[in-house]
Amino acid sequence: MSAKERPGQVSEATTHRLSLLLRGLRVLDAAGTATISSSALAERFDLNAAQIRKDLALYGEFGVRGLGYRVRELKARLTSLMGLDRSRTVVIVGAGNLGQALADSRNFNGEGFRVVGLYDADGRKIGARSRTGVPIRDVRELPAALAASRPDIGVITAPADAAPGLASQLASAGVPAILNFAPVRVPPLLGSVVKNVDLTLFLENLAYQLARRGA
Repeated sequence: MSAKERPGQVSEATTHRLSLLLRGLRVLDAAGTATISSSALAERFDLNAAQIRKDLALYGEFGVRGLGYRVRELKARLTSLMGLDRSRTVVIVGAGNLGQALADSRNFNGEGFRVVGLYDADGRKIGARSRTGVPIRDVRELPAALAASRPDIGVITAPADAAPGLASQLASAGVPAILNFAPVRVPPLLGSVVKNVDLTLFLENLAYQLARRGA
């Protein structure tokens, strides 16, 4: 790793932009595009050309003067930098509509991610399967499953009152990353990175914007 590559100093906003850039590069590579300039990248995927160059400069030299970026090469480099050059296993706790939708999603079963378990406490769901065939197991089996499979990411889609306890259980079992969709904030936990995604907040923000527009 070069002196410029200091992942601990890279902001979340930067990694977000790199993810969007990688998404665009995948589209270009699938279409057979060999090279592209930063300005063309920005125009095609609604990005900022100067910001693309600045973000990539954090990790060294990219691109060829007068030619631009080699799409496949840059895609491979970003895939490695984002930690997506290996399969990240995912366990989902909460087999409601959202949990099952995530388990069936191509985003959670492709491009470096793979769902290895879906768990719930509702006896009416246990033993059933999601639309694509992911089995729903008893949440009481979770401790043994975590010890056996050692997943990289735990996703919580359970009710709000259950989320903090489930997050602690995941962290205590050594799951290094937790993504919480429950409508309650899970605080940082020792040994685990926690990301809270409160969809209700986004909806309420949109409602506010609509109300202001109407006013």
